[in-house]
Amino acid sequence: MKRPKIRITLIDQKGTVGCHRGHKIGDSYDFDTERGNLCPMAMHVAFPYVDILRYGGNIPGQKEGTALFACPDVDTLNVFKIERIDEDA
Repeated sequence: MKRPKIRITLIDQKGTVGCHRGHKIGDSYDFDTERGNLCPMAMHVAFPYVDILRYGGNIPGQKEGTALFACPDVDTLNVFKIERIDEDA
């Protein structure tokens, strides 16, 4: 079975300071080929969700195949959406 693709997209910014890494709302990254472009602090938070979604799990209370998470930088507070992209979809 082929692993599904994972896309991570910045969907909102709630902090009082702009992103230190320069991320803007709408920026989107392919987890397999572009994860090095994503802020390491955000990637640290994203990884467990990516792992759950990639291997068939879902996050309770969230739309199937997705996960929302926030950057741990309290001044920036970027909100990201992770999506599982199934090849047969």
